[in-house]
Amino acid sequence: MPTREEMWDRLGEPVDLLIIGGGINGAGIARDAARRGLKVALVEMNDLATGTSSRSSKLVHGGLRYLEQLEFSLVFESVSERRILMDIAPHIVNPLGFLFPVYKTSRRQLPAIRTGMWLYEGLSLFRSPKRHRTLKPADIAREEPALGREGLKGAPLYYDCSTDDARLTLESALDAVEQGAVVCTYAKAVELLRVDGHLNGAIIEDVLSGARQKVRAHAVINATGPWTDLTAKLGMGGSPVRELLRPTKGTHIVVDASRLPLNNAVVVFHPRDGRVLFAIPWGEQSYLGTTDTDFQGDPGQVWATLEDVDYLLEASNATFPEHPLTRADVISTWSGLRPLMAPPETKGGVSESAVSREHQILVREDGLITIAGGKLTTYRRMSAEVVDTAVKLLRLAGALPAGLKDAHTDRAPLPGAVGWPADDDHARVAAQVAEAAAGALSPASAALLANTYGMQALKIAAMIAAEPALAEPLVPGRAEVLAQVRWSVEAELASSVLDVLMIRTQLFYRDAAQGLGAVERVAQLMAERLGWDDAQRQRHIDRYRREVEGSRRWRAEVEATP
Repeated sequence: MPTREEMWDRLGEPVDLLIIGGGINGAGIARDAARRGLKVALVEMNDLATGTSSRSSKLVHGGLRYLEQLEFSLVFESVSERRILMDIAPHIVNPLGFLFPVYKTSRRQLPAIRTGMWLYEGLSLFRSPKRHRTLKPADIAREEPALGREGLKGAPLYYDCSTDDARLTLESALDAVEQGAVVCTYAKAVELLRVDGHLNGAIIEDVLSGARQKVRAHAVINATGPWTDLTAKLGMGGSPVRELLRPTKGTHIVVDASRLPLNNAVVVFHPRDGRVLFAIPWGEQSYLGTTDTDFQGDPGQVWATLEDVDYLLEASNATFPEHPLTRADVISTWSGLRPLMAPPETKGGVSESAVSREHQILVREDGLITIAGGKLTTYRRMSAEVVDTAVKLLRLAGALPAGLKDAHTDRAPLPGAVGWPADDDHARVAAQVAEAAAGALSPASAALLANTYGMQALKIAAMIAAEPALAEPLVPGRAEVLAQVRWSVEAELASSVLDVLMIRTQLFYRDAAQGLGAVERVAQLMAERLGWDDAQRQRHIDRYRREVEGSRRWRAEVEATP
C-alpha cells in the first residue's frame, strides 16, 4: 500500500475523475471508476469514513418502514443491494434477526404487519437471509427475554443485515487503490478550478502540512455528504448556489450488553412520539438509535446532546422495563448527519422522518457532478450511476479514454472477502487465523481479526507469528491487539491516532474508557512507523482526547442541570 505521502505526490498527475469526499459514496465511486479503467483521484479532508459513513445505524437493510411510505422502488433497490453486499463482503455484512413486537396498543396489528412482511420478502424475490416467522408471546420470552411482555400479542421475526459501516467504506477505497486510484486523506479541496466556465480540477490543501497543489481533472465529483452545499460553493465567488440538502441528525448510544442483553435487533417505538428506533446487539455492547432531528450548523461539529441521550434512554426503558438504563450506563455516543435531499416546499412542511431517502445525481452547468441523498445499503448502485454520468460527460467533452471495461462491482469481492469460504463459516476462518498466528492469539482476538479483516486477517496473523509481542491487547481484557495498529499504518492508510482508535479498531465506541488508556501506546507505535517527533506525537494524542471530550459533551449538560 502506498504511503499517504506517496499518494499526495501522485495528486499532481492529471486524472479523468477527481472525487471530493472519502465517505461510502466517494469510496464506492472511486472503486467503480478505477475498475472500469478510468484514472481516478479521491481526496478527503479527514480520514476515510470520518463523517456520516462511520456514524450510521450500521445496517444493510431494505427499509421495512419505507413500505408504509409507499416507496416500493427504494425497498426493491435496497433488498437487491443487500443480497449483493452479502456476496461481495460476507465477512462484514452478516444476517441479523429483527424482532417487531406488537402490543394491544400498537398502531399496526399482526395481520397488517404479516402482510407487510410477505410484501417485503416478495420485493427481495424471497432471497432474504432467512424467511420471516411470527413468534407467540411464549416464544418471545425465550427468544428475547429482555423485551417487555405486558400486553404483548406477538412479534414477527424477520432478517436484514448488520455491517461495519466504516470498514465497508475503507475496503471499498482500498480496492480502488489496488485498481490504481490515488486515495489521499487529510487533503482538502479549497477551490474548484475552471477554464472557459467549465471545471477542470481543484486546488487541494494538505491539512497536515499546509502545502497546496493543483489537481487537473476532466470531471469533478462532489461526494461530500453533509458538506455537499459547502463544496458546491467553492470558487463561486459569492454567486448564489441553490442549496440541495436538508440534513438531519441521528444519534446513537452504546451500553454494555450486560445492561441490555439482546439476541436480535428489536424494533422500538418511542413512547412519546411513536418514532421507530432500533436496539441492536453489538458483541459485548448493545446500541440504540437513532434520533432524527433537523440540523443547522457546522457538519464537522455534530455531537450527542443530553436531550438526545435521554430520548433514547426513555425509549429503551419503555421497551425493556426489566433492564432499566440510566445516563451512567452510556459508554459512548455517536452522532451523524443524513445528507438528505431537501423536499419541495409544501404547506405545513415535511417532518424529519418523512424526508425521502432517495438519492439524486445532479450535473451543474460548469460540469460539477453531485451525488446527494441515498442510504448506506444502496451505495454501490448509486456509485455506478455516478460513474455512468461521468462517462457521459467525458464522452461529450471528447476526453473519454479508450478501452474502458465493466467494473463488475456486483461480483468482485472486497479485499477481505477474497477467498472467504462459500459456506460463510466465520468460525473456520477464525481457526485458520489462530493457527497462522502460531498460538499467540487468544480465541477472542482470532475471531475479532477474522470478523473484521476477513481473509486479510491471515496476513496480520503471520505478522504476529513473526513477532508474538504484537498479539498483546491494546486494552487489558479486550480482544483488539497491537498488530492492528501496525496493519492500519502499513496497509490501511492510517495517518493519526484517531484513524486507528475510531475508524479501524472502534475502541473509541466500544471500550469503557473510549480508548484513552491505549492512546499513548498507539501514538508511540505510530510515531515509530511514521517518523513523528515528540511534538507531532503529542498533537495526535491531544486531538484524540479532544474528540473523546466532544462525544461526552452531553455529560457537561448533566452537570449544568440544576
